[in-house]
Amino acid sequence: MMNFLQACRGLRSRFNTVSPLFLLRLKAVHNWGPLTTAFNFPNTAINCAPSTGLFKLQQLQDCFGFDSLKKEALKEGEELVKKALKNASRPELVDIFDELSDVLCRAADLSEFVRMSHPDKRFAKAAEETSLGISAFVEVLNTDRSLYDAMKSLLNEHGEKLDDAAKQVAELFLFDFELSGIHLNEKKRKQFVALQEKALILGAYFTCGANAPALIPKTECPQSIASSFPGSDGNVAIDTMYLESPNEDLRSMAFKANLYPVESQIKHLDELLSVRDELANLVDFPTFSHRALKGTMAKTPENVLTFLKMSSEMLEKPAKRELALLTNMKQIATGDKSSEIMPWDLQYYISTTKSQSLKLNSSSLSPYFPLGACMEGLNYLFQCLYGISLEPENAAPGELWSPEVQKLSVVHEKEGLLGYIYCDFLVRENKIHQDSHFTIRGGRTLSDGSYQLPIVAVICNFPTPTPSAPSLLTHPMVENLFHEMGHAMHSMLARTKYQHVTGTRCATDFAEVPSVLMESFVWNPRVISKFAKHHRTGQSLPEQMISKLCQSKNMFGAIEMQRQVLYSLVDQVYHGQHPLDKTTTEIMADLQREYTVIPHIDGTAWQQRFSHLNSYGARYYSYLWSRAVASRIWHQCFAADPFNREVGERYRHTMLAHGGSKDPNRLVADMLGRELTLKDMVQSLLEDIQTNSIFY
Repeated sequence: MMNFLQACRGLRSRFNTVSPLFLLRLKAVHNWGPLTTAFNFPNTAINCAPSTGLFKLQQLQDCFGFDSLKKEALKEGEELVKKALKNASRPELVDIFDELSDVLCRAADLSEFVRMSHPDKRFAKAAEETSLGISAFVEVLNTDRSLYDAMKSLLNEHGEKLDDAAKQVAELFLFDFELSGIHLNEKKRKQFVALQEKALILGAYFTCGANAPALIPKTECPQSIASSFPGSDGNVAIDTMYLESPNEDLRSMAFKANLYPVESQIKHLDELLSVRDELANLVDFPTFSHRALKGTMAKTPENVLTFLKMSSEMLEKPAKRELALLTNMKQIATGDKSSEIMPWDLQYYISTTKSQSLKLNSSSLSPYFPLGACMEGLNYLFQCLYGISLEPENAAPGELWSPEVQKLSVVHEKEGLLGYIYCDFLVRENKIHQDSHFTIRGGRTLSDGSYQLPIVAVICNFPTPTPSAPSLLTHPMVENLFHEMGHAMHSMLARTKYQHVTGTRCATDFAEVPSVLMESFVWNPRVISKFAKHHRTGQSLPEQMISKLCQSKNMFGAIEMQRQVLYSLVDQVYHGQHPLDKTTTEIMADLQREYTVIPHIDGTAWQQRFSHLNSYGARYYSYLWSRAVASRIWHQCFAADPFNREVGERYRHTMLAHGGSKDPNRLVADMLGRELTLKDMVQSLLEDIQTNSIFY
């Protein structure tokens, strides 16, 4: 969404009732404390008392309440629009705009979350209709020239009278308006709207095609592996690449089938890129990438490309060393001295080499990572760094969408309640598969001086508990948990005047910094030792296993980072100067040959499966950029003592508290004591892959 809903987005994205057996088994599960008890998932939702409604909203006692929610939001929105026009060019206009943004975001954010997360289709459908109704109203606002003129006049005539936060928010509103083409003449505006609608449709087609299984005739599938795939009507459906399979024929077959060029899919991508370029040109940007990067930490495509190419140069030698090790592993395994690593071999031989070198596997580690103990680890870390506790709270009847959801209060030792986190952690049917953080309500300063407490939901897909054990996580799952809770704490600890810029409502390449930084904590031996305890015996994870686990993080880290550089470069070039001088397949092949050690396979079109080209659109680089910034903050500020309260407080008040209300580069510079250069960031990535690595 644009303008008032520009901020309404969930970041970096699974219903069964609880049986008596599920409840009885809790007596056998080792108790690590309040959070462990909470995450044994007692059924707080089953209660005969009257429903208070989802998220304690009285309107949402049943699915029909979404219509009331929509009508109330639209009515309040219309009143605020009138109020804004009466106060045109006055400083209070920024406050009115933000209140309007808040009203619309609270309805839209919640509705989008329920649409994607609620197991009852009636709720999901009603939420979708509410979301569409709010969107239609926003589109009307997007074309309201009087609102645009009011904000533009305020900045032109009284901009110097606004404080820094108000001016930043006013400029963001104006920028969002202009991204929507409101300043164009009528003919160009109609053209813009038509192109925008076309881009949305093409993007949806492309994403659908990127996730569709590959269908090939059974006659073309070797008999020895045909049974590995589901099939019907003479075809087999290949919906994964089986990259972990020990069967090379299966890996190769699945890889080539999934990436075999599909003419319609490549056409959708070509048209999407072309339409985006036209959109950008209409609003006076030379490329779509320039449009997408305005207001980010990176600022320009030129900066992004320089960063990526410098990173690639740094990665070349270590990636070649890693490839030599993998090649040797394959030659030993196959008995063929001429064997080379193919793209479909990479994941299998990386996993095999890690397992053989470190004698480490997920099954041996998971008993030490019960979900409750991991939450206790987060709780301990937040107490040390910020003086904050995560306190389980009994939900009111009807407040939750599943009995497995746990509501947490975020409480500061002196400041009191800071907000609420709803944790929906267990896998279930028809649940969004991507681990995600959603803003339900943003924080902001109210007219009476009090603060509107933020509310967020965190979605993960962790194993369901069994009668003999709680939910046991693999270490990558623990990493995902810390990542998403990093987003949640960004939302909780932000204390901005305006909700339009609170918490994760900031530039994409800055929004991921707090969450990526949290990943560094979960790879630190001192942190792991605080909470990794066997779910039955309470025994801590042995130091030797912790050491091996931490060594595994960066085994083949250069090759993995090369892939991220490649994906980011492809995204930038595709969204760069148009018309493209080659086909998207030729560009992909050229970039892979130049910037990675893994060969491109002729007859494949990997880009047709890269759905992030639609969702990220010239911002995929944000993953690496955020990692570089987070790595620098980790090594300089936290690595020596990951529990240091003084550093934690400085991080909270210097970075997290401001959300998107200040220039993100300034916030990082204030934290580090100096501005980061691109060279600093590349060096940080190198330090990141060198830490605990047995290859350096």
